[in-house]
Amino acid sequence: MLQGKTAIVTGSTSGIGLGIAEAFARSGANVVLNGFGDTMQIEKTRADLANVADAKVVYSPADMSKPRAIEQMVRQTADTFGSVDIMVNNAGIQHVAPIEEFPEDKWDAILAINLSSAFHATKLVLPMMRARGWGRVINVASAHALVASPYKAAYVAAKHGMLGLTRVTALEAAEDGITCNALCPGYVRTPLVEKQIDAQARAHGVAREKVIGDVLLKNQPNKRFVEVAELAALALFLCTDSGASVTGAALPVDGGWTAH
Repeated sequence: MLQGKTAIVTGSTSGIGLGIAEAFARSGANVVLNGFGDTMQIEKTRADLANVADAKVVYSPADMSKPRAIEQMVRQTADTFGSVDIMVNNAGIQHVAPIEEFPEDKWDAILAINLSSAFHATKLVLPMMRARGWGRVINVASAHALVASPYKAAYVAAKHGMLGLTRVTALEAAEDGITCNALCPGYVRTPLVEKQIDAQARAHGVAREKVIGDVLLKNQPNKRFVEVAELAALALFLCTDSGASVTGAALPVDGGWTAH
């Protein structure tokens, strides 16, 4: 399905990003994994995926908070595979605290990784996509791109900003065979969410199970976590010819959360 295409998926050593990367690789795309973690585990993940995919899988350790590192990753990908056809901006971090207590360094880091990295990467790949007359930019936003929750000032601000960036990118690239959309999942059981569960449990002085039922899934009417595979399937659809007219969209995958 994606033979001959090359995709960069940031924040893809685990969780949502890895699920999307796996779906692309199994569909024939060359994939650049990116993210932090144990070096040996990352190499095992890369090798395992390469073994089951009909495509090449490489890894970039680029720090998404650093524009020059992002530039190097994109340039190396283009030098290796000829271009970047699919850009998935998924890298993200989280910190939970009231605004009055929110550390300024955490604010800066979240905005840099969750929002600014998407801008820098998109800016770099768009000329290559325009030259080939085809491209897909997929921004992994959040239900928090559409609604807010307490104690997440930086995350909500970044995800709202990512949705704005998505819409502007879609408008600017609409005549060039390029689409840009935002996936807006509710809570997905990932390492990032596991940390949120622990943080909320500490903040509220309650058990993890209560955080899951009464805090995280309170606003998801179907009362279950979103599956990574569901997001990967949607991302894959957007990269097919059937998804060519879907652009500038915020696509909720949230069990009905934002339908309230």
